[in-house]
Amino acid sequence: MPLDVLKTLNEPLTLPCGAVLPNRLAKAAMTERLGDTANRATALHERLYRMWSEGGAGMLLTGNVQVDRKQLEAAGNVAIDGHEDAEALAALRRFADAARSLGNHAWMQISHAGRQTPKALNPHPKAPSAIAVALPGGQFGQPVALTAEEIPPLFARFAHAARVARDTGFTGVQIHGAHGYLISEFLSPKTNLRQDEWGGDLAGRARFLMETVRQTRAAVGDDFPVSVKLNSADFQRGGFAFEDSTIVAGWLDEAGVDLIEISGGSYEQPSMINMAGLEPVFDPTVAASTRAREAYFQKFAPEIRKHLTRAKLMVTGGFRTAAGMANAIAADGIDLIGLGRPLCVDTEAAGKLLRGDVATLDRWEDRLRIGPGWLGPKSPFMLVKALNGFGAQSWYYEQLYYLAESGRAKPDMGVLGALISDQRREAARAKALVK
Repeated sequence: MPLDVLKTLNEPLTLPCGAVLPNRLAKAAMTERLGDTANRATALHERLYRMWSEGGAGMLLTGNVQVDRKQLEAAGNVAIDGHEDAEALAALRRFADAARSLGNHAWMQISHAGRQTPKALNPHPKAPSAIAVALPGGQFGQPVALTAEEIPPLFARFAHAARVARDTGFTGVQIHGAHGYLISEFLSPKTNLRQDEWGGDLAGRARFLMETVRQTRAAVGDDFPVSVKLNSADFQRGGFAFEDSTIVAGWLDEAGVDLIEISGGSYEQPSMINMAGLEPVFDPTVAASTRAREAYFQKFAPEIRKHLTRAKLMVTGGFRTAAGMANAIAADGIDLIGLGRPLCVDTEAAGKLLRGDVATLDRWEDRLRIGPGWLGPKSPFMLVKALNGFGAQSWYYEQLYYLAESGRAKPDMGVLGALISDQRREAARAKALVK
């Protein structure tokens, strides 16, 4: 029997905690950089997320909301750090109300940037070990290893942020354990060289994540969705490997996580945006498939699924066709499809797929480059390659900014112009940031 694509994508999804997502499409987490100088939510968040809510996805994930104002991914992050005053809480409530205005779920992604905190914000961020980000340009400083005494209070920060999310109207949380941020740094033997209980073997390296999950669940209760974003692999030699990921996914399942989102990469190896890093991708773990898959991490899903008994599985990155999404659900054991970059230009993309108005989403990423030939993303020059990667990211950041400000994207913007504009805007935010 032929696969009924629209029926598959529109089927509700019941999570282990009892919450029900109205369909199988989710707006993936993307950093918005729209917070004010006190790292509070703003009217720009409200406008942008109301548009996404009206766009039809069954669940919207926020960009990473930081649990420490001294450890930001960007100056424009929203942060929940200690006591939140009435104004900050009211802003979060307006944010949540807008994000679920059409009856969809709205989950807050909670995060700690670790060593990937920009140098302009913190020249010596905290990390599991003092391993600096190996990228040209001097954007990241020399991290300082967390002491054993500094680690336990971090769990309370995640739990507190999750409790605030629930109290202000968000309908779930996602703990960011991927993309080279703090939890991902603990998981990777390349960035975690600790010899205490928080390092060493996989159980030691995963202890930070598992304790974060335990305290977060205790803070929000059993009926509130708790999710984890987990790298399928870091794709770096000596990093967090796929075999590690399958084991950790099983532990998360046993710990009562409702949803695991599979992703991959870090700033040094940005596989999550299908960009080339400064070293060859290291991926010896999954044999070539006999069936073509359109998404970056889809091939990992069937093996991850074998280790889950209750948690649902989400995959983000590269999905562009309704048929490919439905096939991933039917054939690979994926429960939820994450959409990111297409929603930066067309906030109604999810709804168009769900109604059958379109069968394929535009691949803007295929056209984003600083210039032709050696000026492109496959340049033999490391600095040019990095500029293309960061420039493409900036292009999407700029689209989000213009959507939030005016309701309209600027897809004709050039990559180099977007990079310059984004860097200037972020530098101004960093300068104005209230410490």
